[in-house]
Amino acid sequence: MELSRRTFTALAGTAALGLALTGSGGAPTSAHTSRTVPTGPPPPPPRADGERHEVGFDRYSILVDGRRLVLWSGEMHPFRLPSPSLWRDVLQKMRAHGFNAVSASVAWNHHSPAPGTYDFSGVRDLDLFLRMAAETGLYVVLRPGPYLGGDVDGGGLPGWLTATASRPRTADPAYLRHAAEWLSAVDAIAARHLFTRGGGTVLLYQLEDADDARDRLRRTVRADGIDVPLLDSDRMRADDGRPDPWGGPGYAQVRRSRDAAYERRTRLAELAGGLALHNVRMAFGGTSWGWLPAPGVYTSYDYGAALDEARNRTPKLAALHELGHLLRSVPDFARLERAAQVRAADRRITVGRLINPDTGAHVHVLRNDSAEAVSATLPDAGVDVPVTVQARDAKLLVTELELGRRKLAYSTVPPMLSLKAGRQDVAVFAGRGGEMAQVVLDCEVQPVTTRLDPEPAWSYADGKLTVTAPLGPGGLNRVLVEGGDDETPMLLLFADDATALRLWPYETPSGSLLVYGPALLRDVTVRGSTVHLTGDTIGETGLEVWGPRGATGVTWNGRPVPTRISASGSLLAERMLPGVAPMTLPALDGWRRRTENPESGPGFDDSGWTAADKDSSHSTTPVPDGQPVLFADDYGFHYGDVWYRGEFTDAEDLESVSLAYSTGTLGLLMAWLDGRPLGTHRMPVPDGDGAGKGTWTATATFAVPEKLREEWRETSREERGDEPRAPRRHVLSVLVRRMQRDGADPKAARGLTSARFKGAAPDVAWRLQGQTAPDPVRGPLNNGGLYGEREGWHLPGYDDGDWEAAELPRGDRRQGVTWYRTGFRLNVARDVDASVGLVLHDDPDRAYRVQIFLNGWNLGQYVNDVGPQHTFVLPNGILRTRGENTLALAVLSDGTTPSGPSDVRLTLLGSAAGGVPVEPV
Repeated sequence: MELSRRTFTALAGTAALGLALTGSGGAPTSAHTSRTVPTGPPPPPPRADGERHEVGFDRYSILVDGRRLVLWSGEMHPFRLPSPSLWRDVLQKMRAHGFNAVSASVAWNHHSPAPGTYDFSGVRDLDLFLRMAAETGLYVVLRPGPYLGGDVDGGGLPGWLTATASRPRTADPAYLRHAAEWLSAVDAIAARHLFTRGGGTVLLYQLEDADDARDRLRRTVRADGIDVPLLDSDRMRADDGRPDPWGGPGYAQVRRSRDAAYERRTRLAELAGGLALHNVRMAFGGTSWGWLPAPGVYTSYDYGAALDEARNRTPKLAALHELGHLLRSVPDFARLERAAQVRAADRRITVGRLINPDTGAHVHVLRNDSAEAVSATLPDAGVDVPVTVQARDAKLLVTELELGRRKLAYSTVPPMLSLKAGRQDVAVFAGRGGEMAQVVLDCEVQPVTTRLDPEPAWSYADGKLTVTAPLGPGGLNRVLVEGGDDETPMLLLFADDATALRLWPYETPSGSLLVYGPALLRDVTVRGSTVHLTGDTIGETGLEVWGPRGATGVTWNGRPVPTRISASGSLLAERMLPGVAPMTLPALDGWRRRTENPESGPGFDDSGWTAADKDSSHSTTPVPDGQPVLFADDYGFHYGDVWYRGEFTDAEDLESVSLAYSTGTLGLLMAWLDGRPLGTHRMPVPDGDGAGKGTWTATATFAVPEKLREEWRETSREERGDEPRAPRRHVLSVLVRRMQRDGADPKAARGLTSARFKGAAPDVAWRLQGQTAPDPVRGPLNNGGLYGEREGWHLPGYDDGDWEAAELPRGDRRQGVTWYRTGFRLNVARDVDASVGLVLHDDPDRAYRVQIFLNGWNLGQYVNDVGPQHTFVLPNGILRTRGENTLALAVLSDGTTPSGPSDVRLTLLGSAAGGVPVEPV
């Protein structure tokens, strides 16, 4: 079965998808069944249970073992978080905040340093990630490409592919052979984790490539035993943030423009369109460390996501948290049909209306695109009190909805979740702070209604119970409804957004429960009469647990918590849970410094370098007439900086050198002649028109310094005589920061493309050198071709004892590369998750850039005079939070201005008591 990406992200449920899939028993399961699957309880949280499962779909939703499932998926890229222990942290946060699935990309270039070589170890352990997802109770939408899109180097295609005869993203047989081999390597792991076979929770599999390539790769995937539904990519998806370009406004601005209101408008519009498969891109963006980022984006891939790059929650998360838990806990949303439209009394509010044909529940999506809050009644929907929709926001209004054993007539704020905890039904309503929530229940017989907090009020008339409660900083408001039409008590809880982010439903084999108070609930185990909770606290907080029947005790992170039974039936902690203690980070001092780029000197031994002796290329960039192939990829140098040395003789009349080169965004070229700097050329900072441009080409022309030419002439005069003289040897040294490859044209050349001379026509013999063999731990994208990288200056074990001591700030004027190293020790408590960043700041007029290495890991590139990134996340696991760390900075400067580094310091990006165990990588 194949569903289009449009189905996955924009239009699912609007048309019948009459395609077949191979189900759990190997028999095709039709999208159209002989009977309609009715609305009912959703399937239980998935796990690797060893049982066979059937996965199908109809025009309304996915069907799992005959039950309807609204898929609420959050996207993360494991390759953008190079610390496997932290995968579990992000997955647990996603599950806790309402997601029931994770959409996970697998980057070909991250796993394949050479043709036929596939590495799934260490930070590339796909098997481990899929196990963690199953242990967390999340379905997986697996996305192995082959092409992943424009935000990663070469669209995720490996660098070595550029030097082959294949034509990427086409039906070219050579490309399809490589792509099929890659998919089969992934499939060998994925097949062990298919939900249909009970080995894991892989529910859907997404192929992303050009149509003619994708059609053929489907056969490979099916032949590999992947029997879950296949998704196709047609790029029709609503992003929750966006990548920020070099020189852009920064992710704080992205998050302001795509805030919680944007999330509600986007997600509720999808719901109004009948969508039952949702993907939040990105739930967590992460870091494009090393040479992972696409040309147009910088190191941070924060994306403006709900969980920021440092794994902290952001204000926009509340909208996703509330809607996700609603879709998970209220089955009516899994089968909705468009219904006759209704109008609000104020036409500035537009209304989309759907109905569940089984239960009669009505779902109204209210949208206000005006610049001010609007309040209006909906008389056609039976709502005769004003409902407020904030400016440029949206709201969900539900009528005739069964919540537990009672029916909701309507509410002016949306429900967040409904569950049964112990002997009572619990319904939570959440909205914006400052709103007055009004909930109306149909009750033919008046129930006993008790305010458990002072703020709510209630009244009963004409068979309806009306409860009102303010939403605000006071926290949770509780109202207990007993008797009347049903003997099952109902607890009504009212929360604003901030309070909703402290409410945590959880399903256990013993029954559902609800926890209120901590900053995060990670896991719950019920053993006997004790509920064992693990999670995080930030500030001091209370704890309240509505648990399954028979629960009388609670532990928090392994420690007993004294509790009493509250009036609402909860186990209420008798003392506060402690928050995280303050912490101080060390200053970065004790720096040592060493200059490099010996490659620029005429006496450097380049005999071990690769000779540029090719005369044809598979690149899409033509080889200039009369020039050898100088493209870095053709000689196996696919990532980072590349050095060239051209040797020639008899050039005393040389006036200038013109060097053509091709790079990604912000690439640069530096040149030296006989060890003398000729200058630096930089690609421009993209403006609005060039922001999407992936390949930049330019020709840098450098005049030979008159002083150097005079030296040549003087030497020639001294050597005149009767004896023939040997031809004078000259060396032209060129360093190219190639940046990254364009996903739209991954075979465009990178590096030097031609060299031309004025005043002389020397015959140049070129050699080049880039990165050495891929780091077996850090992978192929970690290193480039700087001398210090090739010599291991970035590694923690390197002996820098003979380097000169240095203090910051620096103000050197030098064309080339200078390295700085220091060490620091952290002693973070074992039960504290501290997210630490590195901050670099300097005068923006200073033109230099820095490669940042922590314990040998290339964690990003800082460009001082472009920005906007000044803070770089140091992932725990790479960062030793209880031990010694080595920080190395490779500073590349053009010599036209003083170059840093200047202000370099550690900063605490967030901390919590709790976290997950972190293994070093």
